[in-house]
Amino acid sequence: MELARADRSILVVIDLQGKLVEMVHRPELVVAATKRLMRMADLFGVPVMLTEQYPRGLGGTNPELLEVFDALAVPKRKFEKVAFGCFAEPGFTELLRELRPGLEPGEIQLVVAGIEAHVCVMQTVLAGRGKGFPVQVVWEAVSGRGAEHREHALARMRQAGAQVTSLESVAFEWAVHKDHPSFKALSNLLKEGQLGGA
Repeated sequence: MELARADRSILVVIDLQGKLVEMVHRPELVVAATKRLMRMADLFGVPVMLTEQYPRGLGGTNPELLEVFDALAVPKRKFEKVAFGCFAEPGFTELLRELRPGLEPGEIQLVVAGIEAHVCVMQTVLAGRGKGFPVQVVWEAVSGRGAEHREHALARMRQAGAQVTSLESVAFEWAVHKDHPSFKALSNLLKEGQLGGA
């Protein structure tokens, strides 16, 4: 197990699209947490990968999230797919390596948000672990249609060696200490309305 490191992480935001977002368990929590994660990534120089599953059929990324993504100053990629798991779509691994040049898969940490927990998120996480990527799944930012789908998917991802973590844990691990130049901005970001519990 390892701490999240800002110099090795990529934030992967999976398929938070259209009406599907409204159908998952606790959608407001997922959207709020993912927006905050992207803004944290911007503070700490962490690249962001945003994926969309068949947007012509399911619709594009949630407008609130897309607005935050479009405003990011860090390296970022938008990745359209038809495979459920990101790694089953040609070119995904190569894009990750573009976002973290010089690092091998075993050195690139994936910090994961998105839906649905038991389908696209889980297939991505399990395949990523199989390819040697360390993976951290942010529980507030991951959901599916029904609490049971989410609960059992998080358990299976944990069994596969992914770490289930929280937004604040990632934030403080990226910061390392209170003297980080972005710590005050992070502190303000975390105070912007506390997110609910599990």
